[in-house]
Amino acid sequence: MIQPEVASYGSWRSPITTDLITARTIGLGQIAIDGEDIYWSELRPSEQGRTVVVRRSANNQIQDVTPAPFNVRTRVHEYGGNSFFVVDSTVYFSNFADQRLYRQEINTEPQAITPLVAVRYADGIFDRQRHRIICVSEDHTIPDREPINTLVSLGLEGDSKPLVSGNDFYASPRLSPDGSRLAWLVWNHPNMPWDGTQLWVGELLADGCLGNTQQIAGGFNESIFQPEWSSEGKLYFISDRTGWWNLYRWQDGEIQALIQMKAEFGRPQWLLGMSTYAFESANRIICTYTQQGTWHLASLDTTTTQLKPLPTPYTEISGIQATLGRVVFRASSPTELSAIVQLDLATEKLEVLRRSNDVTIDPGYLSLPQPIEYLTANGQTAYAIFYPPQNLDYTAPETEKPPLIVKSHGGPTAAASSNLSFSIQYWTSRGIAVLDVNYGGSTGYGREYRQRLDGQWGIVDVDDCVFGARYLVEQGIVDGERLAISGGSAGGYTTLCALTFRNTFKAGASYYGVSDLEALARDTHKFESRYLERLIGAYPQQRQIYQQRSPINFTDRLACPVIFFQGLEDQVVPPNQTQAMVTALQAKGLPVAYVPFEGEQHGFRKAENIKKSLEAELYFYSRIFGFQLTELIESVIIENTRF
Repeated sequence: MIQPEVASYGSWRSPITTDLITARTIGLGQIAIDGEDIYWSELRPSEQGRTVVVRRSANNQIQDVTPAPFNVRTRVHEYGGNSFFVVDSTVYFSNFADQRLYRQEINTEPQAITPLVAVRYADGIFDRQRHRIICVSEDHTIPDREPINTLVSLGLEGDSKPLVSGNDFYASPRLSPDGSRLAWLVWNHPNMPWDGTQLWVGELLADGCLGNTQQIAGGFNESIFQPEWSSEGKLYFISDRTGWWNLYRWQDGEIQALIQMKAEFGRPQWLLGMSTYAFESANRIICTYTQQGTWHLASLDTTTTQLKPLPTPYTEISGIQATLGRVVFRASSPTELSAIVQLDLATEKLEVLRRSNDVTIDPGYLSLPQPIEYLTANGQTAYAIFYPPQNLDYTAPETEKPPLIVKSHGGPTAAASSNLSFSIQYWTSRGIAVLDVNYGGSTGYGREYRQRLDGQWGIVDVDDCVFGARYLVEQGIVDGERLAISGGSAGGYTTLCALTFRNTFKAGASYYGVSDLEALARDTHKFESRYLERLIGAYPQQRQIYQQRSPINFTDRLACPVIFFQGLEDQVVPPNQTQAMVTALQAKGLPVAYVPFEGEQHGFRKAENIKKSLEAELYFYSRIFGFQLTELIESVIIENTRF
């Protein structure tokens, strides 16, 4: 038996390379079922971040539907979601370059439906009776004006008829089986959809217009998620009116609770068309829910309201779609990468239809997640997932403790997941520990935990990251002198706040992070333009708080090295946020690196840029924390240093 080599943490050679992560990994997205065929979208970094629709036919043949250069992606709300749907083997999709809707029959070229104007479309369904598309429209035709969102009915020749207007946001248009009624969600500034939404229903009249509209559920402090009609014409939805996203039914003018559990059946609607349940038949729902960070699959009898677990090896389940006898979903686990999975409900047999990466990694290189709870500020409990260093080829000197990277997720209304992520294993297999923090404000732990961040962004999230790192240091698990924090978007803001206002971390990496809250309040896209009112306070009335919590105003307190990554076409966190921070650190003489990317928006999609950012962050830490690299990677310029 070969004994592991003794080498310092951070210097271990790993088979989990950036080439493996980028060139061989795809992002699995939206799922749709059309008859016997299954469709899904694939984000392909190796094709310049292009997203294509893929079809698996009844005879198990898998083929691309979307020809190059088409890119199936909508920019409604900037984050998009639900960018295609399928009806009778015809795919309708939004193309990223021009944001037009296209119609494509199998093995034919896509044909444009909508005109070439600055209007975006998403979350579409097909109105069979009227042979029209009902979807969310976002009008950007007038410069320097907030885009106008509406629900519209589109003819297949491109004519547009408004159905509902006047609210700031619309989502989830859903037709009853007989085509006579339409359900949809609305919300208005300053709410985000997880704060408060309204569920409406209206009658579709003979001319295709809406009449007799009424609000069914929801409000300013009640979040409604995913309305769906059963084949019997009963309307189902998820509400957090009890503090937890649970399932409800609207029938005969009354709302009935189907499930009352301290579990989350819903998710924060950052993307349109998210799905956590689907009808297998009139009286059977297949659903997924999370408790303590783990997602479960279950079958719900809508007559008896009995919830029956459906055992799977997965801990992360999403994108539920179902038809008679089977269910298809995205799934992953601590040892399984994300995959499109089909479950035969009669035999309980699972079949993997597509994996995000087909590579097989020896489990000896994989760090298994360890959920932890710890006390944070004010005696409250916070949650995180810890990944210790793991590489079967190496062990560290007995007297050495590993460096730690604390991950602060984005959103901030998102959640860390225990699913296998090569982006985390990239670090742990090199001897660097990772703590993925579900700070106060994260979803998955009920509305009360989510609302801990109200008015406290930049405080509660930072506390939970700092206390998590200190907890591991106090337990003797990691090196207190080699603590780093890394995050993207809102997580980048948490990162910069932790580095500016606290002295726990010795280095940091900000991916398109917020540094100036005032600038963000004045210069961001519509979807999040009022988000800060709940997280920080009203602007400009509470301008002083915005200034006090903006790292850009307190660079004199920064005393450690930082590396910044930024997409130059980012409309969510504009590049000037990062550039101002870099300039300030350059002037102060702190070690600083800046890696901008042409052609990238909010989050990186191109293989070469994902590769460069990971390697640059590793190179940065190796120089700051003083460990030797055993692989050749491209260096990055670190200003104000001698190395």
